[in-house]
Amino acid sequence: MDGDPAVEPVLDTFGLILPLPYRVAVIIVLGIWAWGLNLHYLSLLKIDVPALIRYPSRSSSGLPSHHLSTYRLATLLTIPLAGSLCLFWIVTHGQTRRVLNWEILPQSYLFLLVLIFVLPVQSLSKGGRYRFLTTLKRVSIGGIAEVQDGRFGDILLADVLTSYAKVLGDLFVSACMFFSSTSSSTGMPNRSCGGQFMVPLIISIPSIIRLRQCLIEFFRVRRQKDRLSVAGSPSGWGGQHLANALKYATAFPVIILSALQRGYEPGSVGLSETALFRLWLLFVILNSFYSFYWDVAKDWDLSMLGSSAERENPDHPYGLRRHRCFKSPRTYYTAIVVDLLLRCTWSFKLSPHLDHFNDLEGGIFAMEFLEVLRRWVWVFFRVETEWVRNNRGPAPDDILLGDYNGKADDE
Repeated sequence: MDGDPAVEPVLDTFGLILPLPYRVAVIIVLGIWAWGLNLHYLSLLKIDVPALIRYPSRSSSGLPSHHLSTYRLATLLTIPLAGSLCLFWIVTHGQTRRVLNWEILPQSYLFLLVLIFVLPVQSLSKGGRYRFLTTLKRVSIGGIAEVQDGRFGDILLADVLTSYAKVLGDLFVSACMFFSSTSSSTGMPNRSCGGQFMVPLIISIPSIIRLRQCLIEFFRVRRQKDRLSVAGSPSGWGGQHLANALKYATAFPVIILSALQRGYEPGSVGLSETALFRLWLLFVILNSFYSFYWDVAKDWDLSMLGSSAERENPDHPYGLRRHRCFKSPRTYYTAIVVDLLLRCTWSFKLSPHLDHFNDLEGGIFAMEFLEVLRRWVWVFFRVETEWVRNNRGPAPDDILLGDYNGKADDE
């Protein structure tokens, strides 16, 4: 950069204070803190999360609890992040040219973050990091373990990755710009870096992973059905796994149509820009409400979106279920409202074509933060639901416990 305002990209105040690489780092570290809080509060409710995800129990009572180990790892990541940010602010003084020239600071932290996860150091929650990386390796190609090997943990991680879809896209953009000779990763994000469809492809990967997992589950149920049919026992056909796969598939039109709008050229796709926008909006609405329905009715087993008879069943508060670990019904009602509002917001967030408005960078970061918040809330209720299924019996249409007395997927 030569310092000429005519050729240097314009950065707003938010971009000067928190460039893209730092935003990615902050969201990742916040996610680790959020998981620690999930483990901590659920343990207070006597919900054994490690048992649900088939994580080995502590071999000694003197070892720190799982949530404490997570807090320690989060602290270890937070301290250098705070130090790096402070140093960045000191050396850049909020000046555009210095912000562009000092991209090495945030990139160094991202490298440190990766290094901490892969280093085989016992004092840095080695067991937890190794389990995470092993699960991530299996999940990253759409794999999913059997029930006894931690299937629920695989599904939890894969679902969390869908919430980090745009963060993964921003991570790629940051790296692409860092290695580019014509741009700086601390400058205005160039989400066309790597080509028009590269970032949309990265954003699609978590949904592809979950889609493949659902299909694997479907074929497992089919094989089980064939075995049980030979033995003369009834079995479901696995339709809910296909319905779940369809839910993740609805994200692809949102991402693809958004990419087409971002680089729209008249006559290139056979649709006007207005028609393209309306089609995109249709799929945004479909994805938002389909995902919201699945969260409430399938992931949380609540009757709020069921029939009137289910909602008004005298055995439980209106729209909820009989067995619950959270005492106050208001907790569930609040979670439903929050999930609805943030589901709609997040579908818009999947759209790269909204990024060309420079003044939205702060808003984009806020939506990424809110999606981490939504997923944090979702994990509480998803784990609580799984705990109830394991200890009180599964929901009639449970899609995870396929081998529980042959009840799963019984449609």
